[in-house]
Amino acid sequence: RYRRSSSTHDRRCRMNEDTGVDYVTPWQLSECVDGGGVGVVESSLCSTCSEGDVVTSFNWPWQTNAVVKGSALQKVDPQMVDGRLSYFLGAVGITGLTALLGVREKGNVTKGANQTMVVSGAAGACGSVAGQIGRLDGCVRVVGICGSDEKCKALVDELGFSAAINYRREDVPTRLKECCPDGIDVYFDNVGGAISDAVITQMNADSHVVLCGQISQYNKDVPYPPPLSDEITETLRRRNVTRERFTVLNYMNKAEASLCELGQLVQSGQINVLETVVNGIENMGDAFCSMMTGGNIGKQIIKISE
Repeated sequence: RYRRSSSTHDRRCRMNEDTGVDYVTPWQLSECVDGGGVGVVESSLCSTCSEGDVVTSFNWPWQTNAVVKGSALQKVDPQMVDGRLSYFLGAVGITGLTALLGVREKGNVTKGANQTMVVSGAAGACGSVAGQIGRLDGCVRVVGICGSDEKCKALVDELGFSAAINYRREDVPTRLKECCPDGIDVYFDNVGGAISDAVITQMNADSHVVLCGQISQYNKDVPYPPPLSDEITETLRRRNVTRERFTVLNYMNKAEASLCELGQLVQSGQINVLETVVNGIENMGDAFCSMMTGGNIGKQIIKISE
């Protein structure tokens, strides 16, 4: 029994013969598709897992039941998430780790520094947590960019963002000037492309880009991260803006403590979690395609069984 979810970046890359990254391999034709999952052990011949244990894996097969090597599983404590097991795939899992450590390792957020943070892909699983971490760590203004009025409302009303911009309906450069009157100090970048160019253009001197994802560019035949225009490259250089690729797997020595912190923040209500839950493995394909076109708010979850 398990629920599973999908990281947009990793799953999209795995549909290419060359994933462009060294930590995931491409899906193979005629083989079972896999992804992040959480479930309950129903029987075990493994010394590290017992019947009833709750376990997670990065490579969980898209099946209603599966035989998995014990070495590929990680035991988790349901009390960390008050029994909401799907949180282990999002806010208290690798997605939350990416958000927290991305902000902490690359964002240079400083309490009392009157900093403004902008998050693109802000209503996704990672961006929605990153913005809340930025606010908790000291940013006085956190602005999210997303693709619908419903998402904008969720960011402000449910997650405590200062403002949100609907890039499909609003002029992003104009709205950024309105929402960020003191410029931008930290940019958590999930999308790349024209939106990121607009944000970088309004960044302050000595500010920081957390290069987490570039979803707008994944269908293009370009290297990762995609090259910037000469104009944007010059802006980064002239203003001494750092823009460094962030890969959470390089910081796994901090994972245990960070996951404990995320669990405490979620339990205390300091971080709110957004999810889009679809029931039934037969709806996996539709949910996956919906996620790829921005249909989800927060983590896209497929619930296989209770």
